[in-house]
Amino acid sequence: MPNTFYITTPIYYVNALPHIGNCYTTVVCDVLARYHRALGEDVFFLTGTDENATKVLEVARELGRDPMDFVDEMAAGFQRTWKSLGITYDRFIRTSEIDHINVVQSIFARLRDQGDIYKGVYEGYYCVPDETFWADAQVVKDEDGIARCPNAECGRPVTRVSEENYFFKLSAYGDRLMAYVEAHPDFMAPAFRKNEVLRFIEEGLRDVCVTRKAGGWGIPAPGDPDYVIYVWFDALINYLSGIGYLSDEANFSKWWPAQVQMMAKDIFVRFHCTFWPAMLMALDLPLPERLFGHGFWTADGEKISKSKGNAIDPYDLATELATQSGCHPDIAVDAIRYLLLREIQFGQDGDFRRQSLVTRFNTELANDLGNLLNRTLSLVGKFFDGVLPTPESDSADLAPVICEAHNSATTALNEMRLHDYPSALWTVIDAGNKYINNEAPWNLHKAGNLERCGTVLYNTLDAVRAVAIAACPMMPTAAQAIWEQLGLEGRVVDQPWESAGRAGLLPPGTTVKAGQPVFPRIDPNRKPAPAPAPAQPVEAKPVVEEELVTIDDFKRIHLKVARILTAEPIPKANKLLKMTIDIGEAEPRSLIAGIAEHYKPEELPGRSIIVIANLQPAVIRGVQSQGMLLAAEADGKVILLGPQGDLPPGASVR
Repeated sequence: MPNTFYITTPIYYVNALPHIGNCYTTVVCDVLARYHRALGEDVFFLTGTDENATKVLEVARELGRDPMDFVDEMAAGFQRTWKSLGITYDRFIRTSEIDHINVVQSIFARLRDQGDIYKGVYEGYYCVPDETFWADAQVVKDEDGIARCPNAECGRPVTRVSEENYFFKLSAYGDRLMAYVEAHPDFMAPAFRKNEVLRFIEEGLRDVCVTRKAGGWGIPAPGDPDYVIYVWFDALINYLSGIGYLSDEANFSKWWPAQVQMMAKDIFVRFHCTFWPAMLMALDLPLPERLFGHGFWTADGEKISKSKGNAIDPYDLATELATQSGCHPDIAVDAIRYLLLREIQFGQDGDFRRQSLVTRFNTELANDLGNLLNRTLSLVGKFFDGVLPTPESDSADLAPVICEAHNSATTALNEMRLHDYPSALWTVIDAGNKYINNEAPWNLHKAGNLERCGTVLYNTLDAVRAVAIAACPMMPTAAQAIWEQLGLEGRVVDQPWESAGRAGLLPPGTTVKAGQPVFPRIDPNRKPAPAPAPAQPVEAKPVVEEELVTIDDFKRIHLKVARILTAEPIPKANKLLKMTIDIGEAEPRSLIAGIAEHYKPEELPGRSIIVIANLQPAVIRGVQSQGMLLAAEADGKVILLGPQGDLPPGASVR
């Protein structure tokens, strides 16, 4: 069996759209997933949305929205944000999916049948924002006598509850869990959070209430519809249902247990390090290899919250950076990903400041990395007509630092010290800038020493090649842009990780392709570039004016071959058909198209079409549409566009 790597984010509440805090968790997981793919491992990256929470229902009601329509829209918003951040998840799970619901109910029934879930009376407090039950002794009362959530990150009023409910026997697993944690020192990280968990267990685990009285939202308890299943019992099971537990045992056996489960510190101790492993023990399933609880981000020193208006939208921030620097928006996204890893020690709290992002963009990305690439390419163009020279034999001057940096970056990623990963790459960049300054190839060329001049330029660009490969998990778009400017074919993402630690792999004789800087400096006073002037007609005759787009605009559209798997009409929608399509991904996509007047559903399965794969998802007639097909229209007849030849689903259209 191939080496596998299964990594998960927590699933996110859909009461608000993503901000920089939950983006941090997802970006970190994406970096690790990309790294393990580069190692040649078979990777499964799971993320998704938690939609059955009481607070989600409350927000939908406050907005006067149907809860299902609301969660459909919010889930699509999360997917849109993750796509804009370059997140390469393999599955986006929603807890409103019927497959997940079936697994949750089956697990609940099994644990009830074997005595791990029992019925009793709950008396205590419940915090709706935290979706957490609290005992009387745990809540904090303010000076007005109002009981508040003891979670320091919440502190909001709690509701007194007294009702019959179902409980999970968490208390029965305290000793077993303690023994497991002590026998597996790497199970929980970072170490200081592990100590919090041990103290929590030592204080004595209390049985957990795992149902609420039915209130029109949530997963009904099997055999007892007066109750819905507690959101945390439901949510944690996504890590199993998302890879086929009880539905695809071969797939589940391939991926479980997870190698890394990532979450913020607020849901680390109570839910993921006690409740979750105890549930797995009750199911006789192995525990994940590592649970990691990272710190929180604040924004300019303040807690990020919707009410304060400081919940930074990463797409808006990237757009702002792109406008002020002139870079492509996807490059600006890479700069944000870089900052999130570079700015703080992973595991600790951090403060997000725009000025810090601007400073790192200009000094580290534009000056250090950008100038090293740009000036070296310029010298190759000036001295060698843009053709990479052949270096002197046995003169890989930067080989030791490339090798050492690669080893350091590998160790940092393996040990979850993600802040040390970009630092390792910058040792190569700093060494490259020092090397070219000390060697002064311009003086070597002036003195007629072309062989040494060419060697220095080759070694410098070869070091940049190594950086591009090693930086790809963190900055995939920028790494590809650097790769192409070096004149290299193919995709940098396809390069094996070990090649980032070897010198001399840049092919001499390659024609470099110097272009615009990958990271142009940020100028806050820069104005958006004016739209291109409309093209002038060749002949003086009436023309239909169309808005022009640039080549960069067009490059953002991802066209792929898809194969239609199923097609069916949508009730009360005469023009629409609902299809599932294979686009070369782990899961089929759903797609809605207005072609019912031109094609019968039975004509479509098996047909290959062209789709826009990165279109923002939309909910149409209660069904999510994840893409758009291409068709031509003439004389009122619509013809679907497809590839010539038998191309596999997922093939790119260029």
